[in-house]
Amino acid sequence: MGRARVHNEATAVALLDAAESLVEAHGLEALTVRRLADEVGTTTRAVYTSLGSKDGLLAGLAERAFQLLGAQVAGLPRTDDPVADLVSAGTQGFRRWALEHPGLFYVGFLRDTSVPAAVWSSVRPSVQQALGLLHQLVERVEATGGLGGRTVEQATWQFHCLCEGLVIADLRGRAGSDDGDMVWVDALNALIAGWRVTAPAVR
Repeated sequence: MGRARVHNEATAVALLDAAESLVEAHGLEALTVRRLADEVGTTTRAVYTSLGSKDGLLAGLAERAFQLLGAQVAGLPRTDDPVADLVSAGTQGFRRWALEHPGLFYVGFLRDTSVPAAVWSSVRPSVQQALGLLHQLVERVEATGGLGGRTVEQATWQFHCLCEGLVIADLRGRAGSDDGDMVWVDALNALIAGWRVTAPAVR
């Protein structure tokens, strides 16, 4: 029993590694159970045994995405400067994670109707944990009066949207450019500075 479980866990990791690479190279539409089994040199039965189903495979990728993202952000040092820490979460956290795992970025943030809603329900705890880390950093800025009357949720969403757009620009051709980090730092600092000196839009 123990050996079988270890074998299944190792197989699941190998399958998720291969699935991530497939999505990165060819997009989500290329991810099929048959193709994944061929990539790993195993059978479709092994895929179903290890991950349960195609939905289980997608859930495993999404779970991996948000666990790795959360770990990346959580591992960053905290300083006495809440603005610098929030910018670092964007540049050294979100950007670095996305450029190292573009396939997971695609699954986690560029998903469409091809990823069933049930998959996202199953990984919601990991999503909320990663989002909670960002909320904590934004709350520190709020404590200094730095949100200009915005709620933490509003500011968090704005910060995330900017990060997501910057990653897409990186992945379209700027990844690895010498000024990539500077663009991010400048853009995120401009957003945060704008919070402090402007009132939120009124509906």
